[in-house]
Amino acid sequence: MEEDDKKLADKINSFLPYLNEAQKRVYLATETNHLGRGGKARIERLIGVSHNTIGKGQRELGAGAPAVPGEGIRKKGGGRKKKITPGIWGEIAAFIEPHERGEPESPLQWVSKSLRNIEAALKKKGVAASYRIIGEGLKEKGFSLQANRKTYEGKGHRDRDAQFEFISRKVKGYLAEGQPVISVDAKKRELVGNFKNNGAEWRKKGSPVDVNAYDFLTDAEGVAIPYGIYDMGRNKGWVNVGITKDTAEFAVQSIRNWWYKMGIYYHANATSLLITADGGGSNSSKGKLWKYELQKLANETGMDLRVAHFPPATSKWNKIEHRLFSYISKNWRGRPLVSYQVIVQLIASTRTGTGLDVECEVDRGVYRTGVKISDAQMEEINIERSQFHGEWNYTIWPQM
Repeated sequence: MEEDDKKLADKINSFLPYLNEAQKRVYLATETNHLGRGGKARIERLIGVSHNTIGKGQRELGAGAPAVPGEGIRKKGGGRKKKITPGIWGEIAAFIEPHERGEPESPLQWVSKSLRNIEAALKKKGVAASYRIIGEGLKEKGFSLQANRKTYEGKGHRDRDAQFEFISRKVKGYLAEGQPVISVDAKKRELVGNFKNNGAEWRKKGSPVDVNAYDFLTDAEGVAIPYGIYDMGRNKGWVNVGITKDTAEFAVQSIRNWWYKMGIYYHANATSLLITADGGGSNSSKGKLWKYELQKLANETGMDLRVAHFPPATSKWNKIEHRLFSYISKNWRGRPLVSYQVIVQLIASTRTGTGLDVECEVDRGVYRTGVKISDAQMEEINIERSQFHGEWNYTIWPQM
């Protein structure tokens, strides 16, 4: 079949250069009709022409209208472009990156901007690319049109996309200046013991690992609260495994541990740290203790700490979810987390083909809930809020 396809393609391609546009259409229609069922798809695949071109030729052939020599000859460089150039793709990628949506752990993605909107935006920048070329480029890069999927986590904010773009600009700016950028979040709490862990691993047939039938806390060695820090510029991960509570004090201590045990070695000359985080949980944008503890960290390190929170109902778009946590989950799936040592080993052994490297340790500190920060203590925090959504975007400066 492959040899037949090659012969057919060679035959057609050797003849096409001697024909004008109208003659090409009729000739391709003739070959298509001769092939019969599936002929149009086969000609499209072999020659790279549009099915519309073949269809028009078939209509002309059926009408018996002769192709006039010399008519419809394209200008040099005209016609449908089969491939998108790297330069145009770079412009498209720069435009759609903040708008990527879909399930972050899936390689298949889709964008919230229509092809015609992207075409119009690129045209304003002086980039000529039709929506058809943009669509072809997106398909080549793993994007596709997809139906809705239930990933919505609550009522969205009207400035959701604008905040995504704001964060994207800040991240790119920091990385361009060689300053560190981290994505932080806490993974779900795990019981430590011989409990079922979702997923499966290869074992001899009929010999699954036996685990406890019920997940009772009284049967557990304790709880594990993995708090992750993902270094975007270095593709490095740090996981601080807590054993008590996921509090703001614990969250900032996790960042502190990352800085002194990993970050400082990669960013010795850093003067500022950008932290991207969810808007809720222990690193909540509304949390007073979170900001109070960050002030301590800023004073210790001498760095200004710039924080950018994701808007409500967008936690799945935090980079750490699909750059770090998803790979940890794959690495320990189907394996009972029987001890803290096993958890640390499984997390620290997480690797990817793109070079992700992870370090992990157990944090045996005791973190209490219900810690209150007074208004007077809040007044002491050296915080500067951004003009754009200062509740989400702010900088905590070291106190002099």
